[in-house]
Amino acid sequence: MTDKTAMPAVARSEFDRRTFLDTLLTTGFVSTAVAIAYPVSRFLIPPASGEPATASAVASRAGALRPNSASIFKFGSKPGIVVRTADGDVRAFSAVCTHLDCTVQFKPDTSQLWCACHNGTYDLGGNVVSGPPPRGLEKFVVNIRGEGDDAEIVVSRA
Repeated sequence: MTDKTAMPAVARSEFDRRTFLDTLLTTGFVSTAVAIAYPVSRFLIPPASGEPATASAVASRAGALRPNSASIFKFGSKPGIVVRTADGDVRAFSAVCTHLDCTVQFKPDTSQLWCACHNGTYDLGGNVVSGPPPRGLEKFVVNIRGEGDDAEIVVSRA
């Protein structure tokens, strides 16, 4: 005798709806996690700097830099500043403030280098006078190539 109430066993297909949805959701979750994690990891672990090692740069012409004035120039990928003091001495520094990497500028009325971001000041030796900068500016070596107003002011790392 056979039991008429018993249902015949249905063969489960190898790829049913539940498996498909599980695979789809897992793939979406993993893709979203990777899309979030990759930029975060690139931000937290930046790549090695591709900046070329710049040893020297022409900052200005001697005729363009009058006493008690300054000029910003490009030293590699960062700015530098060359200053001619009231006495005629030429000095050069990195123009990147040591507090938050703002660009410093020369104030002729006080003969100081000033960072406008947080009112940090440096003397003409690159030392911190006031404000939040933790250390002085990087000093560069200055050489004058040529003579007269057409002479080049060449700045190099110490």
